[in-house]
Amino acid sequence: MEANPQMSQRDLADALGVSLGKTNYCLKALLDKGFIKMQSFRKSQNKLAYAYLLTPVGITEKAGLTVRFLERKVAEFESLTLEIETLKSEMNTAQSKSAPIHD
Repeated sequence: MEANPQMSQRDLADALGVSLGKTNYCLKALLDKGFIKMQSFRKSQNKLAYAYLLTPVGITEKAGLTVRFLERKVAEFESLTLEIETLKSEMNTAQSKSAPIHD
């Protein structure tokens, strides 16, 4: 929606792979929550043409979602880094135990 606010509900439903009814229901919920606003195109031949735009509340919510997503990804990265270091340490320990001793 942000990249193409002039997209119709049908186009949006097709892009998301969901029904037009489900798309309409979700858009109404987003409107009710104040995350998006609807703006009609006064010059449009199609009087049912609307643009759905993020409101300041929607932008704040989107920013919050982005922050939480990035926090989750950083935690995953740190966990993977720790796991890799643990595995390397275990591998080095196993290799040193199996290495022949030279006098």
